[in-house]
Amino acid sequence: VQLQACGGGLVQPGGSLRLSCAVSGSISSINFMDWYRQAPGKQRELVATITSGGSINYADSVKGRFTISRDNARTPLYLQMNSLKPEDTAVYYCHAMSYTNFNFWGQGTLVTVSS
Repeated sequence: VQLQACGGGLVQPGGSLRLSCAVSGSISSINFMDWYRQAPGKQRELVATITSGGSINYADSVKGRFTISRDNARTPLYLQMNSLKPEDTAVYYCHAMSYTNFNFWGQGTLVTVSS
């Protein structure tokens, strides 16, 4: 499985961005996908998860502001981020876990929320 993330950039507080993660390879092997983020000097944290069955979970810090989505196994993974705050500044990574518990990571995309 290969993951390619994009869509980061500089946005003002209160603004929006949509991250995309293109998926290729053995897409039928994917059990669930996530977005993680890592802020400077902090540990990587889980932002949102979507399973192959469509179940979704969010970190408390992004609930009501971020939306993870993926139409089907052949379409990209998205993260719609609204009402962005400076504390959302981080490198965002897409991740996939296979049914055999292999981890796949995309390269990060930097999101900077600043006025």
